[in-house]
Amino acid sequence: MSGDGTVSVLDASERKDPAGPVSGRTVDGKQVSLADYRGDVVVMPVWGSWCGPCRAEAPMLASAARDLKSSGVTFLGIDSRDDNTAKVRQFVERFRIPFDSIYDPDGATLLAFHGTLPPMTIPSFVFIDRDGRVAGRVLGSLDRSTLYGVVQDVAGHKLGGTA
Repeated sequence: MSGDGTVSVLDASERKDPAGPVSGRTVDGKQVSLADYRGDVVVMPVWGSWCGPCRAEAPMLASAARDLKSSGVTFLGIDSRDDNTAKVRQFVERFRIPFDSIYDPDGATLLAFHGTLPPMTIPSFVFIDRDGRVAGRVLGSLDRSTLYGVVQDVAGHKLGGTA
């Protein structure tokens, strides 16, 4: 189920306790955790290799992840409902995705965002502030302008080198 592109960003004073725990293994077996990125703004795309809109926005996300890295912005994806790791690897290779994604075939990782992110909305995005708090979300696809705008709002200042 895809969302309608609804964008929600919380003012810093409205952000609650840290998100999580959000951790798991990548499709290659590497252990990753949202806590590892404390101090960065984290963009968390929720995607699946089977998702048409995910394939359409993958090149933009890969480019943005490379572009925003120097501004203290990290991407950590959640690959949801893919039951075949080979398909996930093909997706990552085809679109040259430069960030890790938690392999979450049963959707268990998404439970950390209960009340924030409807578990069936793919693609969707969760934005985490530098203090590890949920700061925003987009339900559905987004374009480059929206992505950069939300990241800038979450960071609380203009980011260098962004388009």
